[in-house]
Amino acid sequence: TGTPEFISALGLAVMRLRNNLAMSAMLLRSASAFLPSVTRRTARLSGGASTRRLPSRAVAPRTGLYSTAVTKEEETTAAPVNGSGRRIKVLPPSPADEQPAEELPTNENDEDLLKIRHSSSHVMAMAVQQAFPEAQVTIGPWIDNGFYYDFYFPETVDEETGETIPSRKLTDQDLKKVKKAMDKIISKNYPIERIELTRDEARERIEKLGEPFKLEILDSIKTEPITIYTIGDEWWDLCAGPHVESTGKLPKKAIQLQSVAGAYWRGDEKREMLQRIYATAWKDPKQLKAYKKLMEEAKKRDHRMLGKKLDLFSIQEDAGGGLVFWHPKGSVIRTKMEDFWKQQHIDAGYDLVYSPHIANLDLWKTSGHFDFYADGMFDQMAVEDETYQIKPMNCPFHCLMYKDDIRSYRDLPFRWAELGTVYRYERSGTLHGLFRVRGFTQDDAHVFCLPDQLQDEIVDVLKLTKSILSRFGFDKYELMISTRPEKSVGSDDIWEAAESALRGSLDELGWDYGLDEGGGAFYGPKIDLKIKDAIGRTWQCSTVQCDFNLPERFDLEYVSAEGTKERPIMVHRAIFGSIERFFGILVESYAGDLPLWLAPVQMRLLPVTDAVKDYCHDVARQAKKMGLRVEVDRGNERLPKQIRNAEQSRVPVMSVVGMKELEEGTLAVRSRKLGDLGSFTVDDLLSELKRCDDEAVEMDVMGDVPAETEK
Repeated sequence: TGTPEFISALGLAVMRLRNNLAMSAMLLRSASAFLPSVTRRTARLSGGASTRRLPSRAVAPRTGLYSTAVTKEEETTAAPVNGSGRRIKVLPPSPADEQPAEELPTNENDEDLLKIRHSSSHVMAMAVQQAFPEAQVTIGPWIDNGFYYDFYFPETVDEETGETIPSRKLTDQDLKKVKKAMDKIISKNYPIERIELTRDEARERIEKLGEPFKLEILDSIKTEPITIYTIGDEWWDLCAGPHVESTGKLPKKAIQLQSVAGAYWRGDEKREMLQRIYATAWKDPKQLKAYKKLMEEAKKRDHRMLGKKLDLFSIQEDAGGGLVFWHPKGSVIRTKMEDFWKQQHIDAGYDLVYSPHIANLDLWKTSGHFDFYADGMFDQMAVEDETYQIKPMNCPFHCLMYKDDIRSYRDLPFRWAELGTVYRYERSGTLHGLFRVRGFTQDDAHVFCLPDQLQDEIVDVLKLTKSILSRFGFDKYELMISTRPEKSVGSDDIWEAAESALRGSLDELGWDYGLDEGGGAFYGPKIDLKIKDAIGRTWQCSTVQCDFNLPERFDLEYVSAEGTKERPIMVHRAIFGSIERFFGILVESYAGDLPLWLAPVQMRLLPVTDAVKDYCHDVARQAKKMGLRVEVDRGNERLPKQIRNAEQSRVPVMSVVGMKELEEGTLAVRSRKLGDLGSFTVDDLLSELKRCDDEAVEMDVMGDVPAETEK
């Protein structure tokens, strides 16, 4: 019983047992684990001309709601091919097939929710000052999932002893006290009213309260009248609204105080350290419960935790915060992303370009970045007698390239794409894994076109965006057009034409979108696209931005059909946004369980004896020549531990290799998503893996299974 053949057979039995147990547990948890309309597919990998395969579909990110295994009852036998039967696997539902979770509202699509969050922020500030009278208020905006408010707690003096009492540090117990005070305020149903004041009246009110931070806020408000919102006669705050009519409109059981964090006033580390209370607020307790469940799932998917666990990347503090080190496995994924991105752009008529990482400071003065973006740029460096700046943007370089030659209207459009690494100064307190870093690679591109080409170019950009995002499993979007703000550059005619082109492009594609009136940049209108991940979160990634400013600043021209010199339209666009941030989103959406075409290791061979290691390495070398990523387990662990390690490493396909496989030149295959797939010849298996890699689909066909395993 200790022979390699027995160990190999035992390994296969262990895998099948794990599959059956996983399926049984899943079915007990949910009778609806598999939807009735499941696509069944089959394929013949070896044999004559009658080989057939039904069309494949790309596999979107898994949500973890479905088991990765199926039992024998879910396997069926295909129609005989060349006289022999084939089993197929039933694909588990993709996220697109699943019963959708409750769609939580957002600030953008539900004004009532926004009012609840804004008013809850005021009520929380009032409660804090009731509980801790020394607290000074600053700002309290709504955010994506709730709101926060920043407080300053000065040192105080004990009236009896005269001793100095250090500034208060809020605790979890303090938050409970604040929430209790909030509930009382809500129960009293105070009216919330808007009052208009002159600047002098507002200043007088603030000075009476002794709120120095509010004076600074008042000084920063450039418009009049000044508006405040009151809560009964008890409390008020500078505010533009909107709010609910009274505190009784707030659902106290749908508001939860979450945490306390430090924050510098105005984001300046030289100013006072404030204490920020984060909270979430929803329209009813059911939404709060759904949000908390979402946050629990999101915690399991945190890309920082998975990045370390799967050995994808690291942030080395010895080198400095916000700088990403790509480990070998993470580099494989990044390379696949970049290679696909490049080929898609070449196929779409783009030219790939490269630009320097630094440039003379005068370039950034010409572009306007030095005047308007200096806080986001690193300090300059002296090079001989000149001053150089490490680049925060790629666009000025593309402008110089355009200007390098005389351009004719016949030459346009130019489409230049670059994976350009940029560097931006971010305060240490704002850094967050791959989502907020100091050095990152933008998937940048610029289109220089004629005015009458603009809509067609935007349509092509949006089609390319869809093509690329869908490859990674993202096919649900939210789109927003942002229009001309109060202060802008460019003529009325060019703004009207650009906004018309943006709307026209989305209408032509039949895509729904919202309007953010006045939300565009001063230099042009834009389309922003948010993707939805596997658990329903939205992420801002892609953008299409018209620019009337840089062509003017760099004096970009083309010679028109009439021989006159005209300005081209410049379009900035990004699809990933940045490689780093999109990588983090991707890891979280898939919970680290990446599809086969992206997986750093696509198959792991598990030798049960040293006698088969050479065979395993021969297979791995053959796979490498085909562009596949196959590795051989060192074989130092017991077989169950090898299987468990491969599972924990999210390897899509594994094979237990014993003497039987060596003698027959086969491999017994297990898919992480579908369980046991039976035995394949090496050539058949590698050909199938190659097809799946090329087509970005999961392996879901059955191999030739020995008769005894059918029993």
